[in-house]
Amino acid sequence: MAEPTPRRNEPRLRPAPLLFEPAEAAGDPEHFFDLESIEDPRTLLTRATELTQAFRAAADRAMEFQAIAAAQLADPRRFDRLTSADLAEHAEWTEDYAKRMVEFGRDLMRGAEPDGRTPVDPR
Repeated sequence: MAEPTPRRNEPRLRPAPLLFEPAEAAGDPEHFFDLESIEDPRTLLTRATELTQAFRAAADRAMEFQAIAAAQLADPRRFDRLTSADLAEHAEWTEDYAKRMVEFGRDLMRGAEPDGRTPVDPR
């Protein structure tokens, strides 16, 4: 499970950059960010950990953008507003999850909960 999103006043961790792999390397199922070529286990652990943190951070950030987009698409002021069922179908979510993502997105767009807490992951 992903770690909670950092509070707004806490700096985001800057994990190792994800480097795009060349097309020929990406086609090789044994090749993964050149990890297979690292022989020293300490170095391998360090780089694999950096990649894990980078993927988690990317997934968390992408989920926040999903939530914001869901909230925008469900905005009742839009003439082409999507229902929770429509969002769920489009994003391949359950309807309940779509409702929670809309609320999460609204919280993100507001910046914080009314009681001052930072929004949390809707899962």
